[in-house]
Amino acid sequence: MMLRKRPDVLDLMVPLRRYARSLTRDSTQADDLVHDTLVRALERQGSLRPGTNLRTWLMTVLHNAFIDDQRRRKVEARYADALGQMSEEATPPAQEGHVRLAQVREAFQRLPAEQREALHLVTIEGLAYQEAADVLGIPIGTLMSRLGRARAALRNIESGAAARPPAPEEPGRPRLRVVEGGSPSARAS
Repeated sequence: MMLRKRPDVLDLMVPLRRYARSLTRDSTQADDLVHDTLVRALERQGSLRPGTNLRTWLMTVLHNAFIDDQRRRKVEARYADALGQMSEEATPPAQEGHVRLAQVREAFQRLPAEQREALHLVTIEGLAYQEAADVLGIPIGTLMSRLGRARAALRNIESGAAARPPAPEEPGRPRLRVVEGGSPSARAS
């Protein structure tokens, strides 16, 4: 009389993988499913009653893991569809978005170099004000001033005004600035 050996989990790997492949129709997904099955089996090994057929129990765990995954995917697909519909309703048509992006890009390029550098470091690279000031070798107050001017120039797009940089300075020629307003006759009186 031959004694029948009780199957071990390692002995059941081949049938588990085979069943997982038939369910998923993909070897990578099947391997993931077998992995999930073994994790679940280890977590629930206390629920395994003495005398229970290990093969049947593991196949049941695998099947339930597959069904749970299918349900989860359906729910995720519904959420993705809902989010897609919401984003389609909330976003302007693509052509308007491209035009708007081109306008912002053009306005950004027209900013003076010092403002462009400051704005790029803070908004695009995500540097903190102090870090950006250190990179540019300027005081933090100067950086904040440049950012404020750059942002104001870009906001002008919203109001329809074009963001134009000041006229370039000629080397060796000082810029003049009006300090007092009014006509010469008003100043004389």
